[in-house]
This record gives sequence, structure tokens and C-alpha cells, in this order.
Amino acid sequence: MHRRALLTGSAALAAAGALIPAGARPAAAAAPSARPSAGSSSGPVVRTTAGRIRGARESGVAVFRGVPYARPPVGRLRFAPPAPPLPWTGVREAAEFSRPFLSPGARDGSEDALYANVWTPDTAGRSPVLVYVHGGAWLYNTGNNPTYDGTAPALRGDLVVVTFNYRLGCFGFGLHEEFGDGGDGDAGANWGLQDQAALLEWVHDNARAFGGDPDNITLCGTSAGGSSVWQLALRESTRKLIRRIVPVSAAHLWTPLGALTPEDARTSYAGVAGQLETTVPGLRRRPALEVMDAWEGRFAGDPGSRAVASGRYFRGPVVDGRWMTGYDHALPTPGLPTMVVNTRTEGSFYTDMTAPAPETEAELRRMTREYLLLGAEDVPGPLLDGVLDAYRAAARAEGLPQDPLSLYTEIYGDGLFRYQILRLAERRAQESRAPQYHMDFAHPVLPPGHGTPHEATSPFLFGTQGIPQNAPLYGDGPLERRVSATFIDLVASFAHTGVPRSAHAPRWPVFSSRAPRSLVLGGEHVARIAPTPKLRQLEFWDRAGWVPRP
Repeated sequence: MHRRALLTGSAALAAAGALIPAGARPAAAAAPSARPSAGSSSGPVVRTTAGRIRGARESGVAVFRGVPYARPPVGRLRFAPPAPPLPWTGVREAAEFSRPFLSPGARDGSEDALYANVWTPDTAGRSPVLVYVHGGAWLYNTGNNPTYDGTAPALRGDLVVVTFNYRLGCFGFGLHEEFGDGGDGDAGANWGLQDQAALLEWVHDNARAFGGDPDNITLCGTSAGGSSVWQLALRESTRKLIRRIVPVSAAHLWTPLGALTPEDARTSYAGVAGQLETTVPGLRRRPALEVMDAWEGRFAGDPGSRAVASGRYFRGPVVDGRWMTGYDHALPTPGLPTMVVNTRTEGSFYTDMTAPAPETEAELRRMTREYLLLGAEDVPGPLLDGVLDAYRAAARAEGLPQDPLSLYTEIYGDGLFRYQILRLAERRAQESRAPQYHMDFAHPVLPPGHGTPHEATSPFLFGTQGIPQNAPLYGDGPLERRVSATFIDLVASFAHTGVPRSAHAPRWPVFSSRAPRSLVLGGEHVARIAPTPKLRQLEFWDRAGWVPRP
């Protein structure tokens, strides 16, 4: 039997920032919201635009948790643009995380979740700011996840680190004009993206209070968060707030796999309203769990049996003409300095959760066809034969495993992530003079996991690979600590100067589409420069027409 595992519990979702397939349920960190208090404490106090807050000193940094960056999006503010937080008097305690945003994985979460967390080495400093957008299929996860503890990058990298929650699922990503008022600021769509933009505005306005430089903000995110980073960098009003971007394993959207069409989004909200015996605007008055469950119920089961044909796997931002003007493959690439990251085997996050994994040729064909149906209404024989033949040929040519699980893993991860990540990187190298660097993150996870799966990056970027929820999968030996230190160094130096450097890594060349070279991070050599790995595998997708070519 092939080495594989049905990863469960905290180790399965280690950082829970991935595009999580339907049926997976990540654990969510939850704590009561911080509330205004007039009590005294020895923690550091800073003044934000809404009022003073008191944090805590921990492990050499000042930490502020559960800081409101927007008003709770409840009542008339559900399905509406984020509003600035209401000011308060006295000192608000900021020692505890807020609750996570309500999701199928956090049914005890709350809509009152638009809070930020800040780690800073010195509230009187002037450090670059690293804003991190969590992933989770636009449906799961929280910026409060223990994996995203900002202590290590704040200390080692001299960074102000910010994580935060934003609206998820149908409350964050969709479109229906009846939610909008027709004004320039209210698109009736994509409220999660609007939250992220509001967070960036809040960081810019408050960075100095935390010892950060408001003119030096690096925006980083993983998976759905990496997709958000790219989209925010494309939008003029948010791009001016960002100096550099680090999209990690970005889930670049396309339909029907990862996004609803505008018409299907309208149909879905109308269907939920009808099911709950109200109007579309009336969904603001129904209990949040009822709305969420009715929405998710419309996307249960086989995609071919649903009322709409798009959003077959994930349902991220919808093209609305304002917050999202198009899919990334059809738009210009961001003209900001960029560090692009993908993992060596993006697909192993998913195939390690597949039960059973393919062990025979027949199982490989069946499961690959089911995978391809997530992005198409039909899979003709030539498409199925073509992808299997192409990946076998590439594996033979590059000395890679050819067993069914390995082939399925490579197909899965490339179609979802690596193809568009690298083809967009190639196009961007031609379109923009701003420097771009590409990293192939290749540090292997521990058995029974395999490869370097999607989302294996976050524990090393935050130096949390050794915490209890992560250590069983990622390890915490001297090599893992060196890989983490190197990753932090590279991102921090990029945030400081625009050039990624580490004492543990060779000089990293700018990515070129003519002779693509990447920094390979992980493994016994820690870091090395090499020709960009596994480009041969991507040639199939150029011809297939299954995933759009940038």
C-alpha cells in the first residue's frame, strides 16, 4: 500500500490556511472578544484612531490582540461595506483574541469578528509592517490561528506583524445588487475583500502607534489569502497603500472551479432568500447560522446536481466590476516588487486527506476524472488520457515517482495552483520592471504525510513549526529551525529593502521568463538556486484548455 494518511485533527490542518475541500473541518482558535475596560495593567498602551488600547509584553515583543478595525457587520451592516470602528473612551484591553468569523468550521464563531492582532518589537520604532491575509477557501480559518503567531518574525525580522479576520463564505464573497445602494462605495459584493481593504487603510492610519512605518507595508497571504494579496495589489485604491507583495501558493481564481459567475451568485442569494421565506435584503434580518447553512446546502453533493453550474469547488470573490474587475489570468499583473512562492507538491495537502488514495490505474483514472469535473461539466476521453500520459512522460523525464498517488498529487496541485502561479510569474517578468523573485518551498513534511503540501509554508514563515498542533507534521529539529530562520530572513529583508537576503541562502536572482531560476528552500541544503522545478509538467495545461492560460 502507498504511504499515505488521512490527516485529522490539528496536524491535518496545521496552519489551516489552505483551500480546504468540502467536507474538511478545520479547528478554529476561539476566545472572547476584548472589551473596553478602565482597569489598570502594566501592559503597553498605544493610541489608535478609535481610542487607546492596552496590550501585553510577551517573549520580547508587545502584543495587541482583538483590536477593532471595523464595526461589527451585523444588522444593516451585514452584506454592506465595512464601517470604521466606533470610538471609545478610556483604555480598551487588547490582551485576548476575538472570536473567529462564523464558518462551517467555527459554528461558535461570530459575525462580530473584524479585529486585528499586532506584534511589534518596539512601539516607539519605525519598522516595516507585514500584513498577513489568512487563507482557508474563502470559507474557513481565522487570523487568530496559533500558527500565525507573529512573535518570531517581529523579533528576528524587526517587523510589525499584523493578522486579522475578515468576512467569510456567503457573508464575505458573493454578489447581488439588492444588497447595494448604487453608490460608488457599495458594490453589493465581495465584502470580505472590502474588509481586507479596510484593514489596510486601518494599518496605514495606525502603523505609527505600533512602531510601524505606514509607507512601508508588505502584504503577504497564503492560498485564498495569496489570491487576495494579488487582487488588492491590482486595485488602484489599495495598491497605493502597499509597497511590496508576497503571494504564497496563491489560488488564482477562475470559473467554474473557484468562483461563481455574477448570475449564479444572484441566483444563489435569491434561492436562499426563498428557502428562508424572505427577500434578498431580508437576509440581513435572518439568524446568521440559518443563512450560512442554507447557502452551504446549495453547494452540497455532486456539482452536476446543483442549481448553478459555477462555484463547483470553491466560491471566492465574484467579478463585480468594482472590487474585482476580472480574473487574474485576464488582467495586467501587479507592478509591485513581488516574492512569489509555491510549494513543491501543492496537491499533497489534498491527496493526503483523500480516502482512499489511488493505488491502481483504474482508481487513478476514476479519481482524476472526478477532479477534472470540478473545473468542467464534461471530461472527454482525450482530456483524461492526455493529462495522465503527459504527467507520466514528465515523471520519466525528470526522474519523479510514477505511482498512482504521486501522479494524482502532481496533477491535483498543478491544476489548482502551480500552473497559474508560474505562468503569471512568467508574464509578469515580461510586463513589469519591478523585481520579482520566485521560491519553490520544498521542505518535506514528516510521515505519514508526503511531499511538501499546500500550506506547508506558514509554520516556517511564522516560526511556529514546533508548536503542538504543527510539530507532528513539520518537525522542530535544527534543520527545521534553520529553514524557518531563513524564510523569515528572506521575507523580512524583502520588506526592509526590496531584496531578499539571508546568511543561510545564496544570492537570489530576479526571476526571468527566458531562463527561469528559483530559490529552492528546504531540505538538507536549506537553500539553493536552481532552474525552476517541474516546468515540463505545466506544458499539458497550456494545451488542454481546462485551466485558463494567463
